[in-house]
Amino acid sequence: MSTTTAEPLALPADPGRVRPRPDRRARRRPTWGRVLGWATLIVILLITLFPFYWMLRTAFSDNRALAAQSDNLLPADFTLDAFRRVFGLTTLEESLAQGGAGGRINFWLYLRNSVVVATSITLGQVFFSAMAAYAFARLRWPGRNTVFAVFLSSLMVPGIFTAIPNFVLIKELGLLNTFPGLILPTLFMTPFAIFFLRQFFLGIPRELEEAAMLDGASRARVFLRIILPMAGAPITTLAVLTYITAWNEYFWPLLVGQSDDVRVLTVALGIFRSQTPQGSPDWAGLMAATLVAALPIVLLFIALGKRIVSSIGFSGIK
Repeated sequence: MSTTTAEPLALPADPGRVRPRPDRRARRRPTWGRVLGWATLIVILLITLFPFYWMLRTAFSDNRALAAQSDNLLPADFTLDAFRRVFGLTTLEESLAQGGAGGRINFWLYLRNSVVVATSITLGQVFFSAMAAYAFARLRWPGRNTVFAVFLSSLMVPGIFTAIPNFVLIKELGLLNTFPGLILPTLFMTPFAIFFLRQFFLGIPRELEEAAMLDGASRARVFLRIILPMAGAPITTLAVLTYITAWNEYFWPLLVGQSDDVRVLTVALGIFRSQTPQGSPDWAGLMAATLVAALPIVLLFIALGKRIVSSIGFSGIK
């Protein structure tokens, strides 16, 4: 009597079994083009960041050792005396003994003035530009496209051309050496801000506005309760860009704000550099003040940099 052994049946492949993924390193093998691209990017990054590093190195150096160690990449005789001079923690005699120029800078007063001017310009410009952008994007009125083309053409006009008429106007109004004189020329709008927000407003569905107006909402209510909340990301981006521009402004505050009560930080740093009773500027103190003045803007841009790039790309600006 013979017996037969049944062969095991072949089981179907498990559909839930995860197949091994190919090694990413095998797919992304380094090529000469990729290596050259990364090397170029690193070189450009180093060239871009080197001035900031040199400013940092000078701020932590001793003024008396800077000339002797000008080719040293590390701080010359590392010290915090420059920051102490900037914050007013030293007397005139101590400043001169530390190698400083002996010039004075009321840092906290000028910082307050810069915050007041930049914040006021940002709030006013963003709000009024949003209203103008909404009018160009949603309201229908005769000559709308022509007026918008005129606004865009003003982008090609250099700011120096409008500085003198604005200065004469501010002088005739008696607003020299006042905060309104510093703020008014750029308070209401800029062509770029209107164009930036208009591009976003054009992408908002009209059905939302029509539904709200059918429920009895006015144009102002639609703008404040629907359009502005939906445009939170681009408005935040515009606010950051406007704040940075207002913070770094130098020429107009130099013309209008000669008094210490309204002098902004950028103008104060220029005056501090020109104060050279010992024959040379206080480079360490100047770089320390510049570093402290730029630090809030750098931190702001780092915190919101990704949102800025995303909003610019979404708005269609190339």
